Amino acid sequence: MESNFVDYVKICCRSGKGGRGSMHLKHVKYNPNGGPDGGDGGDGGSVFLRGNHNYWTLLHLKYQRHVFAQHGGNGGRDKCHGTKGKDEYIDVPCGTVVYDAETGKFVCDVSYDGQVVCLLKGGRGGLGNFQFRSATNQAPRFAQPGEPMQEMTIILELKLLADVGLVGFPNAGKSTLLSSLSSARPKIANYPFTTLEPSLGIVGYHDKQSFVMADIPGIIEGASEGKGLGLRFLRHIERNSLLLFMVPGDTDDIKHEYEVLLNELGKFNPEMLDKHRVLAVTKCDLLDEELIDMLRDTLPDGVQTVFISSVTGQGLEDLKNVLWAELNSESNKLQTIMAEDTLVHRDKDMTRFAKELAEEGEDGIIEVETEGQDDIEWLDDFEYEDEEP
Repeated sequence: MESNFVDYVKICCRSGKGGRGSMHLKHVKYNPNGGPDGGDGGDGGSVFLRGNHNYWTLLHLKYQRHVFAQHGGNGGRDKCHGTKGKDEYIDVPCGTVVYDAETGKFVCDVSYDGQVVCLLKGGRGGLGNFQFRSATNQAPRFAQPGEPMQEMTIILELKLLADVGLVGFPNAGKSTLLSSLSSARPKIANYPFTTLEPSLGIVGYHDKQSFVMADIPGIIEGASEGKGLGLRFLRHIERNSLLLFMVPGDTDDIKHEYEVLLNELGKFNPEMLDKHRVLAVTKCDLLDEELIDMLRDTLPDGVQTVFISSVTGQGLEDLKNVLWAELNSESNKLQTIMAEDTLVHRDKDMTRFAKELAEEGEDGIIEVETEGQDDIEWLDDFEYEDEEP
């Protein structure tokens, strides 16, 4: 069964070219020397990206591999202006990052609802010969062609926007916690990698306040090198303001598992290590108070820890209080997105894209031929218009 969660797509985009200006000389019985009256060409349509909070995946774009804006209309006689090409808008969920598929260069980031980014600007329409009239050149016999279209093959990569991201090994209780704190109903079962796609849930707090929590598929050791499912979904943790590490209480070494998870995040993106972190020891309904007190001495240093049980509700209110306090602390403001990714991170992204696209049977970049045009087109002949008065 095909998943409804799609977090990357590859699209070939092309703006519209400008319409050609008209080269026309008016000649009628009542005005035999009417002079130039060629109209301007219309501007070509542009391609825009638009943030839309009604989408949370890129599924609606998976099979829309080409987005072409309309060309501008040509100018006409009697100073008639060509029609403007229709713009094309690509609606994307908030948190979508755009890369140039050919170079891997960061293009733009759509991070909030209603944000509009011009991806490709349409070509300007050419001027008609009416615009070139002068006292010394009263019958110009030339007009401009429109500016050529622009094209680019882009990769849209979705990084979920959430306040709290759940990080843990498979079967750590992440989906159970999300279903206990929110109305989200992710699949829950007692086997590894039950969660195959991220899930979002809104966690209610006091005074009708809330925050968004994201359940990410389990990470295993070596995920940053492509093992398991973690590599594909680690990108969704990059946008989380706070990371909640989850380690089961019946684990042999809680500190070791926490350090392994932290190491995988650091290998994928070192900036993740700067995020605030909270550690939740799960499945504490299997532990008694004496064993919990013994575990406190083996916990990692420098991270706030809460003992919880999603089944019995133990410690969940304390956990929400801790998460809310961390989210609203002055030192934990939501990080802004840099204008350009680092070269190392960009290469890693493009390597992953190439692998994922190869699995879908794609190779290479979609190429669209463009028509080369000069700035001004000189015409050797012209038209006369004969009309009855």
